[in-house]
Amino acid sequence: MAKKCPITGKGPLVGNNVSHANNKTKRRYLPNLQSKRFWLEGEKRFVRLRITTRGMRIIDKHGIEAVLNNMVLREQISG
Repeated sequence: MAKKCPITGKGPLVGNNVSHANNKTKRRYLPNLQSKRFWLEGEKRFVRLRITTRGMRIIDKHGIEAVLNNMVLREQISG
């Protein structure tokens, strides 16, 4: 499964672990992905999304219907 949020587009970042002796080794910073079910009132069904906690806040603010419509429009424009 991809480690990317479909709503915010956030994905893994790359950085360094830095020890007390200032040794640097590569590491990945993963987004805070959560599995969550949302109720779609228009379709009378649940939809399961794997989104970041930031994406959950966006859905709380704008509503699931508006966010999904925006995702569909972005896919149509880019694809």
